[in-house]
Amino acid sequence: MGLRARTFVVGAALAAVALAASGCGSGVASSASSSSDGKKVSLSLVAYSTPQAAYEKIIKAFQATPEGKNVTFTQSYGASGDQSRAVAAGLNADVVAFSLEPDMTRLVDAGLVAKSWNAGATKGMVTDSVVVIATRKGNPKHIRSWEDLTRSGVEVITPNPFTSGGARWNVMAGYGAVSDKGADKAAGITYLKGLFKNVPVQDDSARKALQTFTSGKGDAMLAYENEAIFAQQNGQAIDYTLPDSTILIENPVAVTSKSKHPKEAKAFVAFLHSRQAQQIFVENGYRPVEHGVPGADKFPTPSGLFTIKDLGGWPTVMKEFFDTQNGAVAAIERDKGVSVKK
Repeated sequence: MGLRARTFVVGAALAAVALAASGCGSGVASSASSSSDGKKVSLSLVAYSTPQAAYEKIIKAFQATPEGKNVTFTQSYGASGDQSRAVAAGLNADVVAFSLEPDMTRLVDAGLVAKSWNAGATKGMVTDSVVVIATRKGNPKHIRSWEDLTRSGVEVITPNPFTSGGARWNVMAGYGAVSDKGADKAAGITYLKGLFKNVPVQDDSARKALQTFTSGKGDAMLAYENEAIFAQQNGQAIDYTLPDSTILIENPVAVTSKSKHPKEAKAFVAFLHSRQAQQIFVENGYRPVEHGVPGADKFPTPSGLFTIKDLGGWPTVMKEFFDTQNGAVAAIERDKGVSVKK
């Protein structure tokens, strides 16, 4: 199908910040001032790699509120699937924030997150995004469509879909766009084979993939829109194209059922939905899930935007595409000699 696109270029970049400072697998701690009328509480936030900068700002804002003034945080960031599996294996967490719903479902199945985690108005989601195509400044190879990513001589950077939630969004965005939301499955699978033929390296998280791309590897990168914006804000010489047909990314958050401080953890999650926190997300390139957030109108809605539900929902997608034994993507990866171990 013919796919038009919008291309985004920033003028003056914000002050450069090293991408590695917001890298993956990192652990940081934040402090709050002592208060004579309350006892200090420490919450553990375990999250996927890309929203670290946003969460660090949001935590400071939360600590300035009555609910958060006595709360300190430990923070862990990494590939979404790896983070989810680590919590399932015993990593302490009061609040978990992942790239996609299956990583939360794993903890529900393990009894670590309540089955009602997605009962609210936003269905447990705290931010949205979309998959975009990032290119070098000026787009020298004229890469503007999904089909362009399969051209001979084009190298595409995307993470390993068996560790990275962002990579799974990337896969389903390309598949859904080319297959007309799954109407032509054969065309979609053929497309994915051609796409992965052009992927020279697969990092374990979206943030590491961004670091690979900004270090000079590849001609294009599939990414969260917020990652492309993050790179531009930090002085990286990239442009990005928003395809007319792409997928809506939905990022979940929840309090764990084994939190020793559920009151404070729930207060923090509630704060994430406040206008102040949602605006911080917007400033960091995320699309808000709440209405009336300043800056939300800067995000255009692609004419062919679709959701994971349009492709059958995550349970179906996980079985058909990412099952390590029989999934379509697992078969493609094995043919490339790439590990599909989780």
